[in-house]
Amino acid sequence: MRAIIQKVTRASVKVENELISEIGNGYMILLAVKQTDTDDDFLYIKKKISNLRIFEDEDGKLNLSIKDTGGEILLVSQFTLYGDARKGNRPSFTMSAGLEKANNYYERLRDELISEGFTVKTGKFQAHMEVSLINDGPVTIILDSERIF
Repeated sequence: MRAIIQKVTRASVKVENELISEIGNGYMILLAVKQTDTDDDFLYIKKKISNLRIFEDEDGKLNLSIKDTGGEILLVSQFTLYGDARKGNRPSFTMSAGLEKANNYYERLRDELISEGFTVKTGKFQAHMEVSLINDGPVTIILDSERIF
């Protein structure tokens, strides 16, 4: 499982020119599920999202988590994070999970983050979206449950 976490001052998603989700300070998260992902991969990513300390404390150090700041989360599914462009010029997406598995983990992540007390907004699964954001810092973190980063 992969997640790109961007610290934002605001972010939004439009589908067919209609605003469907919008947040203020918090995380814009792009999530991809791999064919071989298991619950262990899911739990690793969820724990990192919940506890990652990339917000400044009173001394300006990246020492606070999204829990500490009360920030919001905009969660967007993006299978292209598993695009493999090593061969040729057209990426292959064969490492990405199928629709059912990907959507199940996507919805589970949303639901479990909400149950932990986070405000979570989402994109629309399997839709063409326009995603806008103001990256704060900028701070962008790449997570991979296989720990290759």
